[in-house]
Order: sequence, then structure tokens, then C-alpha cells
Amino acid sequence: MNGTRIKLGVALRSMGPQSTRETFLACARAAEDAGFDDVWVQDHLAIPPDDAEGSGGRYLDPLGALAFLAGATSRIGLGTAVINLPYRAPLPTAKAIATLQELSGGRLLLGVGVGWMAPEFRALGVPRAERGARTDEALAFLADCFANDVVKAHGQKFLFLPRPPRPPIYVGGIGAHALDRAAKFGDGWMPMARDAAVLRAPIAELRERFAAAGRGTPAVVVLASFSRKEPAVAAASARAFAEAGATHLVFAERYADADDFRRGLDFASEHLRPAL
Repeated sequence: MNGTRIKLGVALRSMGPQSTRETFLACARAAEDAGFDDVWVQDHLAIPPDDAEGSGGRYLDPLGALAFLAGATSRIGLGTAVINLPYRAPLPTAKAIATLQELSGGRLLLGVGVGWMAPEFRALGVPRAERGARTDEALAFLADCFANDVVKAHGQKFLFLPRPPRPPIYVGGIGAHALDRAAKFGDGWMPMARDAAVLRAPIAELRERFAAAGRGTPAVVVLASFSRKEPAVAAASARAFAEAGATHLVFAERYADADDFRRGLDFASEHLRPAL
């Protein structure tokens, strides 16, 4: 740690029975009231019936869900962890992102990924083998849209307005491709991890890449779970993530309802926040 404050966010369950309007909104407002930096939602579009344990196949669209929260909150950051770019056409996705960034007052945090679930790619009619290339194309297109009022797609020029400040982009995933993508297109990296030790080397590599490009220090947004039954272990783990180079920790856990979510917030405030 270098004295810089490590941000603390929390994952909302935008799936399953916890994703009803009432519970979803109550959890977001509770996180804002408790002083958390941001809330994060997940992305699945087409869960097959034989793989629906834990969600029942019910998922909110991430950008639509965050647009709803943007109008119901005032301060808290609104993040995707992550939105799978190959699932969506680049132009309407860029428009939805810009709209959310504009109307939220610049609170969007854009975690992006390539997707992984083969049945979803089949349902979407998108070749899974093209997911990396499609992600890179979408990221390049987003960069163009947020840098220019006039953009070209398929040979046609058009006005990309509104054009608010581009949201920070955090590239999800583990491995060389994720780091390559983060260094080329992102403001940082968004891994999921249980053990801080596995992040030390890739964080050091990413910092070297950013420094060589004159881009400063990359953000490292870590999604991690912690057991409420072992607060000392949780605090030590959070501290280890910060010491490994995380700049942002997102507390992710399952919860039964809004009251259970609030108990998780209390746990994170008491045991995780002091360790950062």
C-alpha cells in the first residue's frame, strides 16, 4: 500500500429472487447510505434451463438495471462486472453506455469481458471463437465514439451525441489476453480472485506496460468473496489484496434479501474497510 485510499464497492445480485424491483433498489440505496463507493451488476442474457442454479435463469440487463439505479440514487458509482461485449452490437451498446453516463452524471464504471458460456453464444448467433476479436473491435469503436463527435461505422458517418466523458474501462478476466486488452484499451484490470498472491505478478506486469506507455498507474479492481464467519481472515485477505496492488475491492457474496445484504454491508464496513 502507498497511502492512497483503496475504494470499496459491493456487488448487487441482479439475478434470481434478489433482483426484484424492491430488493434491488433497497440494496443499492443501503450501499449508498452506508458510504460504499460503488455497486456492481453482472451480465447474462440467455441462461439454459440446465444451468440455472442460483438464478433460476432470471437476470436483469446490466445497462438497463444501472439506468434504473441512476435515477434512484445520487452519489454512488454504478459498475458492470462485467458486461460481455461480444453479446451486443457495438453501436447501440455505445449509445446505451453514453446515455447512462450522461444521465447518471458520470457515475458509470465500465467493467468489460469477452463472455464464456457456450449456450449463450449459440442463442445469440455469435460464434464463440470470435469473442476476442469482437471484444477488441467493440473497445476500439467505443474509444472512437467517446473521442469524436463524428464517427464512422460501415462506411457511414454519424453524430455520436451526447458525448459525455468516457467512463473508465476495466477489462475482466485472467491471463495474457486480458492483460493485453487492459493495456491497449482499458484504464485498468478487473480480476476475480481468492488469493492475493496470484495477482502480484500480473499487476506488476500491467504497471510496467502502463509506465512504458506513459499512462500512469493502472486501476486494479478486484472482485472477491469473504466469509462473514471469519472476520479476522477476511480482514487479512483484504489487506493482502491492497498490498498486492489492488486499487479497488468489490465485496461479492450471496445474500437472501435486503436485510441480509445490509448485514453484509455492516460486516464489510467493520472488517474490510479498516484493512484497506
